[in-house]
Amino acid sequence: MADEKEKTGKVPHYLSYPRFLWRALVESTEGNRWFYVWMTFLTALALVGANAWAHQVADGMILTHMTDHVSWGLYIANFTFLVGVAAGGVMMVIPAYLYDDREMHDVVIIGEILAIAALIMALLFVVADLGRPDRFWHLIPGLGEFNFPMSMLSWDVIVLNGYLLLNLHIVGYLLYKRYRGEKPDTRWYIPFVFLSIAWAISIHTVTAFLYSGIGGRYFWNTAILAPRFIASAFVTGPVFIIVSLQLVKRFTKLPIPEGPIQTLISVVKVSILVNLFLLGAELFTEFYTGGSHAKSATYLFFGYDGHTGLVPWIWTAIILTLISAVMFLHPLARKNFAFLNAACILAFAGLWIEKGMGLIIPGFIPSPLGEIVEYSPSLVEWQVTVGVWAFGLMIYTVALKIAIRIITGESNLHAELGTTDGEA
Repeated sequence: MADEKEKTGKVPHYLSYPRFLWRALVESTEGNRWFYVWMTFLTALALVGANAWAHQVADGMILTHMTDHVSWGLYIANFTFLVGVAAGGVMMVIPAYLYDDREMHDVVIIGEILAIAALIMALLFVVADLGRPDRFWHLIPGLGEFNFPMSMLSWDVIVLNGYLLLNLHIVGYLLYKRYRGEKPDTRWYIPFVFLSIAWAISIHTVTAFLYSGIGGRYFWNTAILAPRFIASAFVTGPVFIIVSLQLVKRFTKLPIPEGPIQTLISVVKVSILVNLFLLGAELFTEFYTGGSHAKSATYLFFGYDGHTGLVPWIWTAIILTLISAVMFLHPLARKNFAFLNAACILAFAGLWIEKGMGLIIPGFIPSPLGEIVEYSPSLVEWQVTVGVWAFGLMIYTVALKIAIRIITGESNLHAELGTTDGEA
């Protein structure tokens, strides 16, 4: 290594990269008491979910409450929601890079890490919904029946995995260069950042097209489904990040400026109203025009032919969203963080219900033949869902911990080698 340093003045990559990976592994397993308590709690929940999923794989999808009539349930509901959370992370990238917001630029990596964790969770829900994990190979281009470009599912596989790889590259490259104490080469990340902005919009647009392109499901056959998805994504992603920024500020040494939080509040204030407007426009079309196409909406909001399984879900979602919208419009949201966090939680919960139980399930009820078969998630489905969310939060926590240690300079190559910036 000494010979290499004499020639180049820098530690060669083949020596620093393994050290970077080892340091990341160490940082992911070391922490204070609260870190271990949090990770133990998440690990316990993840193991409960893994056990439930193992039983599902062994005994079959009969353990779920999905049927031939309602073939997409809680798993696909969470998948849809998490794609929006991943897309919402771009609301930190746009101010940081398009508008050169320096304060946002300092913490933008938190949004990119959220996108990675959310996409991993989304893909895990797809695997759970397949029933048998070995069927996943059918979705891999060149190996399975990919049906590209005619199938919207094939497009969804491309955009989701592509967005995941983009964010992995951006985060990994920036952290590695920071670890080496070097300035990142803009050629290796700026083009990918701008590509990720467009790609973030595409992942939720294609997911919406996947549903609205199914002709036999009238509830999804609307041109504003994609705009609804985008509007809700620009709420769920930012509210999660707002809470994350406050937790990072409280429990780590990373300085969190006030500007990014205020910018995200402004984004949520507009986006949540747009989401409510689009929902109202959809309801007007459904109920004013009437006809057989309104049966799913009628079942969802008021019940149909004595069946009211989803009515409590959707009205809870609307009430939570309306309350959170009012709270975000209140001046106190910019001054009182307890008030702000309550608004964020209500918005997150309300949109989780709306885009899950309030969007996916009623698309199947009633069936194209007019049959009504209600659905409510089984205990196994809830356990798998909790397990996937716990695993995703573990990834998010560990990735944040590694990133923060590197950004704050607590973990760097120079300190480990006992060198200065000029020597390394």
